[in-house]
Amino acid sequence: MAELKIRLATAADLPVLRGIMAAAIAENLKPFLPPELIRASEKVMGLDTTLVEDGTYWIVHADDEPAGCGGWSRRNTLYGGDHTGGRNAALLNPAVDAARVRAMYTHPSFIRRGIGRLILDNCEAAARSEGFDRLQLAATLAGEPLYRAYGFEELERFHDGGVPLIRMEKRITK
Repeated sequence: MAELKIRLATAADLPVLRGIMAAAIAENLKPFLPPELIRASEKVMGLDTTLVEDGTYWIVHADDEPAGCGGWSRRNTLYGGDHTGGRNAALLNPAVDAARVRAMYTHPSFIRRGIGRLILDNCEAAARSEGFDRLQLAATLAGEPLYRAYGFEELERFHDGGVPLIRMEKRITK
């Protein structure tokens, strides 16, 4: 089993993050979506540099190889990259809103090795420390099994550009 190391991503990591994301979208969605919807996924997913700027985005290395990335947000945007329309950078109110889990990607060479769970543990702890009692995310069909296993429950299914997504939520344990 590879040794996993997690740290906050920096601007210097942006090219590596983009590479992880591109590989994950291209390969990890293949069992779930036809090629045209994988291409459509590239338009609604991707890197949101605000997460890196806010200090809420991690990169994971497995034996010194970039293996995954993901984070959380105290902002209203539920999903999407810098190029995705409909973004809303308004700050959430922890007393009434759910923190967002955002941009979770595992490189295809490292799936099912605990990377997603490690990132989710960090997201939950950080959001809890800022007073949030719920997490919310938009899952792909590829990510849905991880999120269900982690305790997320489905709120609704919807499509963006034809891409199926699932809004899910989890209560944060104190």
